[in-house]
Formats: sequence, C-alpha cells, structure tokens
Amino acid sequence: SADVVRLILQFCKENSLFRTLQCLQEESRVALNAVDSLDALLSDINKGQWDSVLQAVSYLSLPANVLQDLYSQVVLELAELKELETAQHLLKETAPMSSLKQANPERYLRIEALIKRKQFDAQEAYEGLTKEKIRTNLAQSVSKHVQVAPPSRLLALVGQAMKWQQHVGLLPKNARIDVFRGVAKDSEVEPEMCPTMVARTVKFGEKSHPECVAFSPDGQFCVSGSVDGFVEVWDYQTGTLRKDLTYQDEGSFMMHEKAVIAVAFNKDSELLATGSQDGQVKVWRIVTGQCARRYEKAHNQGVTCITWSKDSTQLLTGSFDFTARVHGIKSGKTLKEFRGHKSYVNSASFSKDNSRVITGSSDSHVIVFDAKTSEILNTLTPPPPAHCSSIMDYAVNSVIVAPKLPGYSEHEDLIFVCTRTNTILLMNLAGQVLKSFCSGKRDKGDFVAMTISPKGEWLHAVAEDNTLYCFSVASGGLEQTLKVADKEVIGIVHHP
Repeated sequence: SADVVRLILQFCKENSLFRTLQCLQEESRVALNAVDSLDALLSDINKGQWDSVLQAVSYLSLPANVLQDLYSQVVLELAELKELETAQHLLKETAPMSSLKQANPERYLRIEALIKRKQFDAQEAYEGLTKEKIRTNLAQSVSKHVQVAPPSRLLALVGQAMKWQQHVGLLPKNARIDVFRGVAKDSEVEPEMCPTMVARTVKFGEKSHPECVAFSPDGQFCVSGSVDGFVEVWDYQTGTLRKDLTYQDEGSFMMHEKAVIAVAFNKDSELLATGSQDGQVKVWRIVTGQCARRYEKAHNQGVTCITWSKDSTQLLTGSFDFTARVHGIKSGKTLKEFRGHKSYVNSASFSKDNSRVITGSSDSHVIVFDAKTSEILNTLTPPPPAHCSSIMDYAVNSVIVAPKLPGYSEHEDLIFVCTRTNTILLMNLAGQVLKSFCSGKRDKGDFVAMTISPKGEWLHAVAEDNTLYCFSVASGGLEQTLKVADKEVIGIVHHP
C-alpha cells in the first residue's frame, strides 16, 4: 500500500532516479514526505540554502500555506540578490506560487511588484522582520509536517528478510541470492587459472597516479584511490569510468584533501572505506557517492591499510604512526589501539573468528594481538631466505589470513607473509613456516605485494622487476610469470 510505495520512493531518491520518483508520486498520489535528517533540512532553511531546501521539499507533502510562505521568501531573497530571472521563474512557473495567485491575489501582486523595482527595499519586502527571523519561522512551520525515516529502508528490510529466510532454512547460507526470485543463484564453477596477458589498462592524468585499488566482494565495482585525493569507480572490463553512477557522470567524485592510500569494501559491497595520507578515514555509500561516516583523526599519520569486520560494524586500520586501530561504524569513534611495532604498520587483518588482530610492519615483525584486550599474544619474525643476511631487517609488506587450504585444518589460522625478499611464507600463528614460495630471482626479485585467488588455489605476487609471479598454493611451485608494467608496481588485488 502507501508504505510500500514510500519505500520505493525513498529508494528512487537515494539512487538519483528522480524522473521515476516524480512519475510514481503522480500516479500513486503518495508522497515520500520524509527526510533522512530533519536537522539538516532545518539548518538549510535557516542558512538560506534554498537550492537544497527546494529539492528536499519537492518530495514532501506540505500544506499549501507553508509552501506558499516558503516559496514567497525564496523569491524575495533571490530578488534581493539580483537573481531576477530565477525569481521571476519561481513566481510564474511553480505550483505553490500559482496557488498563491488564486488564493491570495493581493499578496501575489505585492511580491510581483517588489521584485520588479529597480531598488530592492528589504524593510518593506520582509515587513519589518529580519531574514533570519522569517527563516526561523519557516523552519518551525516545516518541522511540524515532516517525518524522519532512516536511509535505505527498502534494502534494509530486504536484507533482514533474507537473513531470516537463511536462519529458518528457506535459503542457503553463504550463497549468492537472486533477490527477485528468492532462490540461490545458479553459478557455474569456473576453474581458477593464472593470467596470461594484460587485458585492460586504466590511464590516469599526467599529474596523478593510483596509490591503491580494491574490487567489491560482489565483483561489481573496481575502485582506485589516487595521489590527488580522488576516489574513482571503474568499469574494469573497459578500463573507463563508471558513468552509470550519477555522481561520477556529473563530475562529483568521492575524494579526500590528501592522497588516498587505502581502500576497502565491506562484505555486502555497499560501503567503501577510504584512508588518506593525513590520517583521515571516510566511509562512503558506493551507489550514491555520499559520505556516511568520517573519522578526521583515525591516525596521527597516513592510513596504510583498512579491513572491515565480518559484520561491518568495525574498521581495522594500520598506519605510518606505528599503530593499528579499531573504529566503530555506529559510534564514529576509535575503540581500540594496538601498539607494539617500531615502524610503519603495512598490514592489519582480523583472524577468521575476529578474536585476534594480525599486523605486519616494516620493523620485520608480525604481531598477533587479542582483539578484545589489545594485548600482544605472539610476535613472529619471518625468517629470511638462505641467501639473505640473518642480521638485517626485512619489512613485512603484507599479511593475508589464508582461506581453507587442502591438507590443513580449517580450525587453524594460517597466514601468508610477504616480506621485502624474493620469498613469501605460509606460517601458522605460532611462527612455524609451513611452506615457502620463491621467485628464484635475486636481482630485483624482491616482492612488494601479494594476493590470494578466491578459492585459495593460487598465490599471486608482484616484484620490483614489475613482474607478476603466479604460484600453486598446493605445490609451492612457480607456475607462471607475466610482465605487467613498465614503471613501478606498488600493489595487486584479485577479482572475487
């Protein structure tokens, strides 16, 4: 009924489907009549941010007299600012002013005469009141007729319904769901293979370059963070910007003031967390490009890595300030800090059960923390390859918690550790080396980054020689190499 229509109207508004929203309101005769934040709307009225106000009230069902008062004030303030063409348009072409002309022709003609004068008289136009007082009165009038609704209600309800169906066994857990049909999606099992060629190249401007990249878990989005502060969403199949996202098509990008050096999606692919060189973290709604949460000082220095908790309620970040921290999404506050490293924290991850935090640092150590108490449970020092000096420190570039691997207990947490050497190690949290993966190249063969394939069959790593090395996880053998760039490679991610 009307409530269902309003859910759809809110979905249309949040996804910039404005023509669809308008048509549905007209045909159903149901208005959205709700805002995400009443405080924000009233603040815009009090500040005279009329472009935002008029857009917001176009979705509201306000009494005719309130709309007439609001539009009358907007027309007069535009006239005061010498925006006479816009003022005339609102006076002549909008429904509230047309209804004012019929209901109170004297007031309409007075406004029309005021805006035609060469010299605007604020004292006469505002009838002895200040603009601020009139705006306050308008805000009070509007607030009596507006409801507040949490954002994304339709998606939230669908998500809750699907979780309940999974709980009672109507839908399988941990499967991709066809929401329209209410069944698990049929998926073809594709064998994992090594890449054999560079399929697409995304080109950046001369004064820009990417610092980090991430795919969304559902495989729909590829996002880059750049040295110029831009966060951009790409069509990875064509190598071009996603113009189906309205905010990008209009040139309104997600961005930071400083270089963006870390990006990560939550499990549902709806939220994107970004970290910048100045220690700031932002959380975005990927579909709308809106900033949903901001941590001005997530760290004292640049944010090097970001990981979401499984339930998307927390963010784990690492930093150049030698620490890792956990931040609450709902509270918007830093909840815990993990100390112990003596250099940059390059990698931070939760264990499979979220009970531990595992960090890797340029100080050559991996530290396992208790996620609740922040206490250090173990400090691991990955041994260097035989040809390297044992008295030197080798930075830990990244640590990846391994998926379930054949031949190993699924109850044991295993980690892949990439150090600044030509060897990647598979270790347990006790520090035991279970397997090693070596490029076999001593000159410019040191690895800078790694990633694991979704099923855990392949380990991919890029080295200083700008070459991709593909290892079989089962055998530990190097199966393929591929030159991927002419200039320095700084990271690697795998499509889900």
